[in-house]
Amino acid sequence: MVSHKEVIEANREAWNASADHHRRSAAWSWLMDAVAHKDFSCLDPTLTELLSQVGVTAKSVVQLGCNNGREALSLFALGALEVVGVDQSREFLKQAHELVERSHYLPEFVEADIHELPASLYERFDIALITIGVVNWMPNLGLFFSQVARTLKPGGTLVIYETHPLLEMLDPEAGDPWRICSSYFQSEPLVETGAIVYEGKGEQNGQPSYWHFHPLGDVLTSIAGAGMRLRAFNEYPHSNREDIYDVYEQGVAQIPMCYTLVADKP
Repeated sequence: MVSHKEVIEANREAWNASADHHRRSAAWSWLMDAVAHKDFSCLDPTLTELLSQVGVTAKSVVQLGCNNGREALSLFALGALEVVGVDQSREFLKQAHELVERSHYLPEFVEADIHELPASLYERFDIALITIGVVNWMPNLGLFFSQVARTLKPGGTLVIYETHPLLEMLDPEAGDPWRICSSYFQSEPLVETGAIVYEGKGEQNGQPSYWHFHPLGDVLTSIAGAGMRLRAFNEYPHSNREDIYDVYEQGVAQIPMCYTLVADKP
């Protein structure tokens, strides 16, 4: 059985090995131009509205799982005073620094395993932000959210905008994309050995990565166990994943495809 520390290390190396693929994408070329604008934001309307309601202006924000920093940079357009992005992939953080060189803003980036954050991040932030794809890379939700809570000042706020775990039961590329193909309660992670990409299939590189299936109950229980109190939880019938998942927006019956969550640290 693979330990959670071995999983974290494997995922770190898998992301590092995938960075060059992302650098060669059209999305990267667009970002390099777009971040030069002072009002740059890649946040969609749902997250933009939620952060506006929570209130980012003149606040300190940490994004846990910031990837190449594009969303961290976007927070300045909402008025954030201080932004720190944390990620375990040194190669994606190199890309984040490249974007900063083209930007008007100076976020800080920290390379760290989110399960073992440096003490310099403890009780420092008004808002902790988690966006799409972060939760599923975490093998130990209890430990993860305990570290998330530590970054917040007393009275601070956790904001999550994630894919709904129901989507993990469906395969949008199957002959019948509405046919349930896996259990909502699958306990073993999905192990892949290809580059981690946002669209299509990544080329094989022999580097294993572990994608975990976490029911909403586990997410909510872990947040409560970390001492945070739920303020708001909403589900939406639109996708914040790859374009291939848009097929589920076209059905007569709508399903939850993503969710937002707001919790406070007492």
